Amino acid sequence: MAKKVHVTMTVNGQQVEGLVEPRTLLVHFIRENLQLTGTHIGCETTHCGACTVDLDGMSVKSCTMFAVQAEGANILTIEGMANPDGTLSALQEGFRMMHGLQCGFCTPGMIMRAHRLLQENRNPTEEQIRFGISGNLCRCTGYQNIVKAIQYAAAKMNGVEFKEAAE
Repeated sequence: MAKKVHVTMTVNGQQVEGLVEPRTLLVHFIRENLQLTGTHIGCETTHCGACTVDLDGMSVKSCTMFAVQAEGANILTIEGMANPDGTLSALQEGFRMMHGLQCGFCTPGMIMRAHRLLQENRNPTEEQIRFGISGNLCRCTGYQNIVKAIQYAAAKMNGVEFKEAAE
């Protein structure tokens, strides 16, 4: 058995720590040690994006990063996305209102990637949204409603009314 290593990081605003084998993936630390199961395990090869978290201001696929690499990091998971009063964030509300999910498996990773996208560009075009989420796969929706959900969130965050394009 490999010697365990002590790790400390901030997850969703809380300082956390644990003992992990050096080979423990960040996604497993989040899910198993911290009991935050919203971060999903999909492909374990960085292809699907279901495990996406925000780490020190970057979208990271936590299935191919070791927990020891996150030492001292500030991590945001889907469980930390709600507003402080417990209401849905603009992105969560957008996915709900615009029907941006079906089975929901990809949704946590998609929301986390969209969160970083909107931090970097508060008013992205449809093309920029599609490019920005291209590393996250959804096998159910066809992406149209996911794009609308992100547009909805961007509008709400910018204090303007969301108007869907006429079809």
